[in-house]
Amino acid sequence: MAVMWEVRAADGRLDDLVAYVDAHADPSARVYRAGGVEPRVVVIDPTERGVPDVPAHLVARAPHAWRFDEVPRSG
Repeated sequence: MAVMWEVRAADGRLDDLVAYVDAHADPSARVYRAGGVEPRVVVIDPTERGVPDVPAHLVARAPHAWRFDEVPRSG
């Protein structure tokens, strides 16, 4: 099981949001960023915790999280 945690950055705050997530996500989590019109940060977290208490001034809306089960690959 893992959690995919996703949040949209407030205008001009993507770098600050990435820094916050990097400092607060579990070290085993993978962190991704996407720029563009609606910049986002995505975390794939095998601990299922996501990122706690993101400051409101860094985000355009509340984070979303989904739980996933890994599917064994045959190849």
